[in-house]
Amino acid sequence: MNLELFRKYCLSKKGVIEDFPFGEETICFKVIGKIFAITSYNVPLSVNLKCEPELAVELREKYEEVQPGYHMNKKHWNTVDFEGRVSDKELKIMTDHSYELVVNGLSRKQKDELKAL
Repeated sequence: MNLELFRKYCLSKKGVIEDFPFGEETICFKVIGKIFAITSYNVPLSVNLKCEPELAVELREKYEEVQPGYHMNKKHWNTVDFEGRVSDKELKIMTDHSYELVVNGLSRKQKDELKAL
């Protein structure tokens, strides 16, 4: 998957915006102000995605392209290289999982805000 397709996929999710809090090169995708994906224009392309700890370990064992989150909490985040054996479908599943983890962690007020969008 290329960066533009990934960007469009993230932005298609309900309540998602892109933000650049760490500078022009780093793109953060947020739902109701909470980050669920971080990527950049730098090559090689990769993305940091939130992940349940047990699943994070399984994915790291299954794919060499999935590593502990770069500059993130290694228990809860994976860095996924866009190149290699991780298919576009699998990358979308990992992105969906990250998005859902963040949405599930929102407060009741934030969930109501998301529903209203």
